[in-house]
Amino acid sequence: MRRSMMLVAAGLVVLSGVALVLQSDGASAQEMGEMEMGKMMEMPFGGPEDVKFAEGLWKATHGYQDWMIRSDYFNGNSPHGGVNRMYYDIVTVDATPYHVIVKDNFGGDGATIDTVGEAPADYLMAVTVMVQRESGYDADNNDWFYVKYGADGMIGQNDMQMSLAGRVAKGMNMGCIACHQNAGGGDFIFTNDRTMK
Repeated sequence: MRRSMMLVAAGLVVLSGVALVLQSDGASAQEMGEMEMGKMMEMPFGGPEDVKFAEGLWKATHGYQDWMIRSDYFNGNSPHGGVNRMYYDIVTVDATPYHVIVKDNFGGDGATIDTVGEAPADYLMAVTVMVQRESGYDADNNDWFYVKYGADGMIGQNDMQMSLAGRVAKGMNMGCIACHQNAGGGDFIFTNDRTMK
């Protein structure tokens, strides 16, 4: 049953840093910096509302490791670490219920499915979460909200000190949304695309 429940859960790709692709067209370094800063000011993630929702979400997911619907440990890939485990449930944030997919990201020296299974806390690097928000939150991208937490529950930040919460890297060619747009069926969930053998 756990394996079939994996089909409900999703992989989450969150970058530690957001890369901007800008065309120089002969622009000076200062002009490029101003263009980059202007672009970042427009980024639809990491603002106060995103952070507030992400903080409430972390509280709402307390105890997720005991949720009934969870996968076994499985081999992961960058940037989620070498071993992952996923969980699914419905949680309430600000009096609204949401579908939520949580992924534990494990890594470090000696992290294998067996070693992580024996001592998960020793290898937990991050917890990445996808929440399907209310209709219209981000209609272009199935209304998904993304967030990356440290193992301690603190919201992660990219190299530009932007909180990794919300419509992470929307409109960019790298990041959560750009990656999850590649999931089959247009649902932004990769594990639904797996074939069980």
